[in-house]
Amino acid sequence: MTEGARFTEEDAEAHVHGICFKTGPPERVGVELEWLVRDPRDPVLPVRAEQVAAALDPFTPSEAGIPASKQGYQRQERRIVQHQIPALPSGATLTVEPGGQLELSSAPAATLGDLVEVTGQDLAALRDAAAAAGLELCGCGLDPLRPPRRVLDLPRYAAMEKFFDRDGPWGRQMMCGTASVQVCLDAGEDGAGEGGYRSRWRLLHAIGPVLVAAFANSPLRRGRPTGWRSARQQVWSNMDPGRTRAPVAGGDPRDAWAAYALDAELMCVREPGSSDWTAPAGLTFRDWIRGSGTLRAPTHGDLDYHLSTLFPPVRPRGHVELRMIDAQPGDGWIVPAAVATALAGDERAADAAMAAAEPVWAAPDPWLRAARSGPADPVIGQASRRCFEAADAALARACTPAPIRWAVADFTEKYVLKDRCPADDQLEEVT
Repeated sequence: MTEGARFTEEDAEAHVHGICFKTGPPERVGVELEWLVRDPRDPVLPVRAEQVAAALDPFTPSEAGIPASKQGYQRQERRIVQHQIPALPSGATLTVEPGGQLELSSAPAATLGDLVEVTGQDLAALRDAAAAAGLELCGCGLDPLRPPRRVLDLPRYAAMEKFFDRDGPWGRQMMCGTASVQVCLDAGEDGAGEGGYRSRWRLLHAIGPVLVAAFANSPLRRGRPTGWRSARQQVWSNMDPGRTRAPVAGGDPRDAWAAYALDAELMCVREPGSSDWTAPAGLTFRDWIRGSGTLRAPTHGDLDYHLSTLFPPVRPRGHVELRMIDAQPGDGWIVPAAVATALAGDERAADAAMAAAEPVWAAPDPWLRAARSGPADPVIGQASRRCFEAADAALARACTPAPIRWAVADFTEKYVLKDRCPADDQLEEVT
């Protein structure tokens, strides 16, 4: 665009095309690990912002060398809990979610083994810091005891809350009471064959319900069974479909994602210096570009921000994020990271996984069936066994470190081969 030129739909589509899939050899892997934060002495108690801030103190830069004019602002930010803490020595970052959840986002790793080693060290440090503040990290997809309660007071989340409140309580539950394991993979090469971003995009959507079911870990709400193995996925299924469902399949994923993004409603509009970022109801980004309403003209920066408010099960951000997996207890995050990496990174495993997932999609609503029944659904259970078998073989071919393979094998024996998932442990405990 030339300086002063109006931002058009063509500009927006070209911008999304340019940033959504960064093509190249698929080599790196990362994770974004969300954790519910609670008081281990009484998990029903709400956690205050000050407690979360105390847990982050070891990772917050000191004010040494910061101009006095900015020190007061930093202290104010820390009182309401900073949204994002700068990188750890490993390159990972810590983010605070609206309900006080903590998210550790790893730096991209060259191998799965490197990712597990470095992220394990970061998590140990985070757990120690939380314990020193009287808190613990809880690996559940949905808070099993507490109602949603927002502790982060920032314009983005106030506007997000207003947006979701129009359609009921589900948005607040997502914002303040859910946690996930997000696996991040390179998009793939700019080709049509195996390893190309188009085939990886299709594969990751095809196996999505299998991953939902295998790692379902959110069966409770307010201490009672919900009837869903993944009530977190139930929450997502009841929210704005224009930003939570998968884009329409077929054609070039870049075109599909550009259309999805432009046709999604605005969640918030950034206004520097204002605490009110509320967006007009029903206004899409495409409408905004066309001049509908009374808003100022949008910019590239506004589009980038809008993209960060879209939450489909697979989201392209240069790399691709798998967002459909419930948070796992302890070091259980290693297994979905290993399985997804193996299935996407090995041609034979990818072919086997696509074949295994095909019957899952022959019946209606595979995402909802996976969330309700988990691997107890016979078709999804069979697909899970075949996908885990393919992943195990791929991990062996890649000479993956033995502890990672053992973790996958243990999970397979405890859950997959018995048509169970981590949610069943919670249900048995309640019973």
